[in-house]
Amino acid sequence: MSEKEIVSKRVLDLRSMIASGEHKKYRTDSAPDVRGSCESERLDWPHRAARLTKLICEAQTPIILPGEKIVFTRTTPEIPLYYSREEWENLFRVYAMHESGIISNICADWGLLLREGLLKRRGVIEKRYEREGGEKLKTLCETVTEAIDAVLELAERYRQHALSVGEEEIAVTLEVVPARPASTYREALQSLKLVHSALWLSRHYHVGLGRFDQYMWPYAFEDVKAGRLTWDDVIDLTAEFFISLNKDSDMYPGIQQGDNGQSMMLGGVDRSGNLAVNKLTYIILDVTRVIRFIDPKVNLRVTPDTPKDLLVKAVELTKIGLGFPQYSNDSVVIPGLVSMDYEIEDARDYSVAACWEFLIPGKGMDVVNIGAVSFPYAADAAIRSVLASGGSFGEMMEYCGKDIARQVDRIIDDRKKIILPPAPLYSALMTDQLEKRDDLSEGAEYNNLGIHGSGSSNAADALAAVKKYVLEEKTISPERLIRALDENFADDGSLLRLLKEEAPKTGNNDADVDEILCGLFEKFASACERYRPVNERWNRVRPGTGSAMYYVWLARGHEGMLEPVVGATADGRRKGDFFSSSLAPAQGVKVLGPFGILQSFSKIDYSRVCNGGPVTLELSDTVFRTDDSMGRVADMIAAFANLGCQQMQLNTLDVADLVDAKTHPENHRNLVVRVWGWSGYFCELSEEYQDQIIGRHMLAKLT
Repeated sequence: MSEKEIVSKRVLDLRSMIASGEHKKYRTDSAPDVRGSCESERLDWPHRAARLTKLICEAQTPIILPGEKIVFTRTTPEIPLYYSREEWENLFRVYAMHESGIISNICADWGLLLREGLLKRRGVIEKRYEREGGEKLKTLCETVTEAIDAVLELAERYRQHALSVGEEEIAVTLEVVPARPASTYREALQSLKLVHSALWLSRHYHVGLGRFDQYMWPYAFEDVKAGRLTWDDVIDLTAEFFISLNKDSDMYPGIQQGDNGQSMMLGGVDRSGNLAVNKLTYIILDVTRVIRFIDPKVNLRVTPDTPKDLLVKAVELTKIGLGFPQYSNDSVVIPGLVSMDYEIEDARDYSVAACWEFLIPGKGMDVVNIGAVSFPYAADAAIRSVLASGGSFGEMMEYCGKDIARQVDRIIDDRKKIILPPAPLYSALMTDQLEKRDDLSEGAEYNNLGIHGSGSSNAADALAAVKKYVLEEKTISPERLIRALDENFADDGSLLRLLKEEAPKTGNNDADVDEILCGLFEKFASACERYRPVNERWNRVRPGTGSAMYYVWLARGHEGMLEPVVGATADGRRKGDFFSSSLAPAQGVKVLGPFGILQSFSKIDYSRVCNGGPVTLELSDTVFRTDDSMGRVADMIAAFANLGCQQMQLNTLDVADLVDAKTHPENHRNLVVRVWGWSGYFCELSEEYQDQIIGRHMLAKLT
């Protein structure tokens, strides 16, 4: 169907308006003096966090764009600090700061907001304080109340503005939400939009959207059943909400533009284990295909019962190059989370953080990315040490395990004293947080740390090559190999070609190299399992198979990285070349096909490495040129799940478009690509990420 057959002209006009940036003319350079207000009243840390929410909400000018039914447009690009830079750093002098220091990369219990409204959430902490008393609860009550009242006052100003410009339906909606429970689909979307935006205004970032098709479904269904809406109305409102997520996202922080964590999860099973796919699941995929913006980042949970026609709809998004959905296998993820001490009902309710790391909406205060273990560094150090001593391959793997454990220890030692600042508004949006616990900064139901295991294919390939050519066949001397690595293969092109093109490679269902790959992850898991708990604040360490930005940072360096850059490696990779992204064959490696890749990575014991990290497949655009292509790719998704892989990411683009976009960005402003766990606009990425993406898709074209 055409765009006009799916959404209305009103929605298409809104999309064009946001794409052109017309809404940005309402932004101002002024920002409230939050720090001055805090200092004049000598506010402590919790009250400063609440004061920020109050003043930044007050600073917003109500804007209703032509044709809008769901409103809020941010008008202050800058979010002020409530401490000076020096004071902020002093707060963390003894403890560790996570990223920018702010609570991020988690997901609220949005269903709770919609069921109860902010007034009831405020009442929960007020009643608890009346019942229990004490200074700590007094502070929590005061700060939560100030933050909630700030959002309610913002909603009231929007309501009054709506009345003043004749938008009575908007005013009626805002008279109900977010203060009170939503009773219609439009009210639910409006409540979510305003409160989600308020979290960003409170300096939080990577604010997840969770299981959108689950908590929104009752409102859409009841509206249609009662005759208040048609399904076409539901489609239009959903599309408008998705468009609204792209209004202010250029102001959201991330490693690169677009890395903003507005991720949502669809499908899968419910808390009782029953299939939870509904009509809204399908609508979301249709809407995403029409809107074609980078937000929201769509993820799809797959079960043995997932309908094939739903997978075909998902493949349509891959075909047009959006880089999502990303797929998660319930049959693997849920048992993995249970093995990590998550309750079964909560494990069934999982979503993802900004990229792929698993979390429980409303209950998880997990910090899912505190660093990465460099598997290539461990492999290179083991190869050099054991070849110098004349040891065996078993000793080489043992050395790898020790170095992986050393890296884990170093990361944990650097990050185990993480403290988080008070988050009064977020606290009100978490399950049972106000009823049973303190401020979210002190922990929620689940409080774990996550570490990525990066460059796994490069490391396994390097070890496999050394095992075959140096230790078993003895066709390459240790001296020749080490010299070639030290000299970046400058004078040994024949060895470079042998290691790059003929040596065993991950991704071809090769038993020997796959055994090495699995062995590396087993050693990684064992190193992390020693921390249980980490300390009185953090429980377990979750190892994962993802790479995030580390496939670049570990290869080329980055400020703050604990491990040095790895030079040339024994898999035929030259110094400065990127490592493999998450679970993918090393760059430039020819593989037999996607099923060989899936078979290789299905052998990993994901019950021990469940911080997430997808098998990443780059598909040539030629894959979609046959009549049965959509069904065949859908079958591959089913095979991914049946084989027992954990996550999968499918990408497809035309290489010629990527190359031309780098040369003529003005012609490709809307070209969307998958970067690692998120999609962004190609022309907004730095050159190193553009080059890595072009390299990935060139390989796909060849294979």
